[in-house]
Amino acid sequence: MKIIIVNKNHAQARSFTLGGWTRAFLSVCLLGIPTFVGAWGYSWLVSGDKDGFFTTDSKAWMDILSAHETEIEQERAASEAQIAALTSKMAELQARLMRLDALGEKLTSAANLEQGEFDFSQVPPLGGPSKAPHVYQTPDFFAAIDQLSGQVDSREQQLNTIESLLANRSLQEETLLSGAPVANAWMTSRFGYRKDPFTGKTEFHSGLDFAAPTGSKVSSVAAGIVNWAGRHPEYGNMVEVKHGDGLVTRYAHNKSNLVKAGDVVKKGQVIALSGSTGRSTAPHVHFEVYKNGRVVDPASYIRRTTR
Repeated sequence: MKIIIVNKNHAQARSFTLGGWTRAFLSVCLLGIPTFVGAWGYSWLVSGDKDGFFTTDSKAWMDILSAHETEIEQERAASEAQIAALTSKMAELQARLMRLDALGEKLTSAANLEQGEFDFSQVPPLGGPSKAPHVYQTPDFFAAIDQLSGQVDSREQQLNTIESLLANRSLQEETLLSGAPVANAWMTSRFGYRKDPFTGKTEFHSGLDFAAPTGSKVSSVAAGIVNWAGRHPEYGNMVEVKHGDGLVTRYAHNKSNLVKAGDVVKKGQVIALSGSTGRSTAPHVHFEVYKNGRVVDPASYIRRTTR
């Protein structure tokens, strides 16, 4: 066998002659090695030894997949817990808002405020252009809920303050001396000097007289405590009520007293029925007012109004 080798310029050529043993060796190398590799591969595939080859990599992949599944389950559980917490918080805020709305409607009605201005059944109108750059950001739900909770707390405090102010105003109205002791009655005698109906002499009249049919309701002109209730030789059946600021009122010539000493009475509460007991010429209500132990004209208190 003869082999000719030519250089890249084709300028020179060399030839070799291979002997029998050399040709046999090259044939074994060129044909035997691929045959051997093919035979070994075939025997490996059919023998099952390939399991050992992949065992380490397969186990590592399974561990990685298992770890990912665990992380996914943990994330799912955390998400469900957050959703449950959000739902509970929103329900709590909704309940508080409903109570605030009910309180707001109550205060609006009690204070005689404009319904259009204080309509707690409607969402407050809000608006205005945004000066922030239009960049979308993922909302932080818990931060939003905390902010809403703070607004609810602030609104609740404001409404409680309004309610407290209204309660104080109601208390002032209760303790303010104002109005007449008997409804739909006309005044028959004023405060000051007059002719005494029994003697005809000029004498000081310490109160106001209101004509009232027997059995008419006599009401307290302010809240207070009954200081005295009983029979007096000149006043007849009389009730005396002690109020704040050194004020005391008397209701005399009653047919009957409906309260007793020590009773707490409200403004407008019926405390007696009118009559003509004691030093009286006809059924009427004799009304007196004392300020720090000194009798004063009740007319100025009758005309008083709440401010």
